[in-house]
Formats: sequence, structure tokens, C-alpha cells
Amino acid sequence: MASSGQEAAPYTPYRYLKTLRAHERSISCVKFSNDGTLLASASLDKTIAIWSSSALTLLHRLVGHSEGISDLSWSSDSHYICSASDDRTLRIWDARSAKGECVKTLRGHSDLVFCVNFNPQSNLIVSGSFDETIRIWEVKTGKCLHSIKAHSMPVTSVHFNRDGSLIVSGSHDGSCKIWDSATGACLKTLIDDKVPAVSFAKFSPNGKFILVATLNDTLKLWNYSTGKFLKIYSGHVNKTYCITSTFSVTNGKYIVSGSEDKCVYLWDLQHKNMVQRLEGHTDTVISVSCHPTENKIASAGLEGDKTVRIWVQDA
Repeated sequence: MASSGQEAAPYTPYRYLKTLRAHERSISCVKFSNDGTLLASASLDKTIAIWSSSALTLLHRLVGHSEGISDLSWSSDSHYICSASDDRTLRIWDARSAKGECVKTLRGHSDLVFCVNFNPQSNLIVSGSFDETIRIWEVKTGKCLHSIKAHSMPVTSVHFNRDGSLIVSGSHDGSCKIWDSATGACLKTLIDDKVPAVSFAKFSPNGKFILVATLNDTLKLWNYSTGKFLKIYSGHVNKTYCITSTFSVTNGKYIVSGSEDKCVYLWDLQHKNMVQRLEGHTDTVISVSCHPTENKIASAGLEGDKTVRIWVQDA
């Protein structure tokens, strides 16, 4: 029967493709490069593994941090990675060099660095730390341009919008704030509840919305300009860890998140309904990443798992 243009296309489920093993400790973060050719996984074992996104083979490792790594970010040209470590530093790496060369070390935070992101132009880096500050760094010089006393508890996430003019930050203090990246001024407090803690926040690809995770098993989509939330996504388990979530836009629009019940959850962005739960990991799924052009998801597990799993949709 021919369907009207109003109906949503039937959902094609993702299937398990491959398990990648390279880490000796919990994986903290997994991210596809912006050009889609590489995948990076960061771990508490102090290393970052660089994988071929197509062959799904290990290419090399980035070694140099003296403590575990909590987060990583790719530059827009997919050439560099910035890593955030418990050793209180950030490192900028040449991800393409066979030796995995460290180009710069950024020092200034007084406690573990928990989250990091490049701006879209990749001339700035924003980092968030357990020292409760956000720092904005100049990539070329490695200089700290702004150190902002942003929150009253550890900063759990920092993310630029698509033109790089704004930064969103989330914190264990229960607040989510918007900052002017040029001046470091606080423009808006989106959420200001003592509980639950904000464990993750990021701008949507179009920059109009902010996806916010809180430690009460809830993901909310906020309209940045009105400060009102539009959608709630639930069903996953998230009470303890700063689990990352993201937008899948290659085939329909979905929200993807890890979960403490060892699964990956996918929701229809518009209709809020859960469309799939991917099972297979043997510990909390802490991080997920969607390939920029292919229907491919990478997910990463904590200490009882230590693997990256790749999931694909058949066309």
C-alpha cells in the first residue's frame, strides 16, 4: 500500500558488526573523526587508540599522559586530537603521524581535566575540570585566553555551538550555562537545580537546541533561545556516570545514548519514542559516537568491558 508523505519511514534496526579491543582499563570516550575516516578511543589506561573507521583495525596509539584520559576531541580537519586527562593537562596530538606525536601540552587546571572540545574553526579549545573552572585556550600558542570560575562543583561537559560563538557547560552542581566564547561572559543559565547533577550537555547540529543529560535517567532537549525544554527521552539508566549522548542525523533524526544497564539506546528525536536498544556490552556504556556520513555507531564500555563495539544499519 502506498504511504502518504506524512508517515515516518520504517525504522531500520542497527546490528552488531565488530568488537574492537585495545585497552587495559575502562574506556572513557569514543569519537569518529569529522571526515569519518578514523575512530579514536580514550581510556583510563592513559592511552588513545586510533582506529581505521572502514577496516576497523588499530592504526596506532597516542601515549604520553601520566594518568587516565577522560575525554577527547577531534579538530575539524580530522588531523589533530585534544585529550583531557586526570594528570591535570590537555594534550594536542597529531593523530595522523605514525608516531602519534604530541604537539602541545596545555597546563593550568589545578585538578583533573574532565571534558574538552575544539571549536568548529579549531583555533580554540574549551576544557572543563574538577577545579570547577572552564578554560578557553588558543590552539596555535597553547595560551589560556580565559579561565572562568564557572560552577560550584566539577564541570562535566563543555561544547561549542556550530559557529563557535557559544559554549554550553554542565556541572555536578545541577546547572547548565551558556557562555560567550569570545569574552568568557555568562549569557544564560539554562538550568539551575541543585539536583540532579548535569552529567552531559551539547548543542544540536543546527545549534538551536541543547541536549542535556541528568543523573536521574533523563535526557532533555532544550530550546536554547527560549530556555524551555521540548522533549524528554527516557528508558535508559543513568544515575552514577557522566554518560555521553549524541545526535544521529545520517538516516532520520535520532538521539543515541549509552546506559548503565550495559545497552545503547536510540530514540526518535521528534516523537521521543525509543526505537532500539543495542545489547552486548558487559559493563556501563559510557560513550557513543555516530559516524558523520554512514549509518554507523561506536559505543564504549567501562572496566568490566573495556571494548568498543561497532553497530551498523543495513541500507
